[in-house]
Amino acid sequence: MSLATLSVPTIAQPSTTQANAPVESQLPYADLVDLAAGAPLTVLGTVRRASTLDDDRTGPVRAGWARVYVEVETDRLIAGTTPVGEKLRFLADVRRDRRGKVPKLKNRDVVLFARPVPGRPGELQLVAPDAMLPVEAVGTARLRELAAQLLDPAAPPVVTGVRDAWHTPGNLAGEGETQIFLDTPGEEAASITIVRRPGQAPRWGLSIGELVNSDSRPPERGTLAWYRLACALPANLPQSALSSANPAHREAAVADYALVIEELGTCERTRVF
Repeated sequence: MSLATLSVPTIAQPSTTQANAPVESQLPYADLVDLAAGAPLTVLGTVRRASTLDDDRTGPVRAGWARVYVEVETDRLIAGTTPVGEKLRFLADVRRDRRGKVPKLKNRDVVLFARPVPGRPGELQLVAPDAMLPVEAVGTARLRELAAQLLDPAAPPVVTGVRDAWHTPGNLAGEGETQIFLDTPGEEAASITIVRRPGQAPRWGLSIGELVNSDSRPPERGTLAWYRLACALPANLPQSALSSANPAHREAAVADYALVIEELGTCERTRVF
């Protein structure tokens, strides 16, 4: 049924892309970047009205969730260049509690990851059904830091896969270097270098730009550079990326790539949409 038939203002439906962690815990970094990177607007505000809508009148709603009409009083714009009104309205999907009840939303401080609705300055469309989150699940300092990183021209590019990988042995036993060149949508240069020296633990790092830095270091977990790698690289080095015909060199490149994946760790996501 069209939302135009509901006894609330006609607003855009939330897109059906992803979902969130329980509000009792802080949202994992990967979930936060998933939302923020795809949102033209990031807004802080306070809920002034929230009305649960009947499932049979709003289209399918995921089991365990409720669709809610929300009005928010704007506090400030964290990211985005489109002006927003002092009051905003939109639809959101909210996880029900263990008793099947919709949690109390009125007067809660929230973060919205959204896009503007053309021609309707007081309305938003969330970038995902669950893209309204309590501030405490996000953390304003973490949110501001991420917003600044996403806008930084020197930020690590989006990684879509592995283009080439080759290993060059050194002059000594156990010495060598593997270079892994990454695919990016805009063809920005990005590469990983793994260096092995006799009697030393292997070292690796990420280089951004045409200059490959053998002294680069691994990105820290919970940073945008870590996210670009840990949440995008395949678990195993694709055979198509191996440039060398030498079996020993190929095996060394595969082993070095596995080291990188292990040290990056799991890209934890808890959202379900």
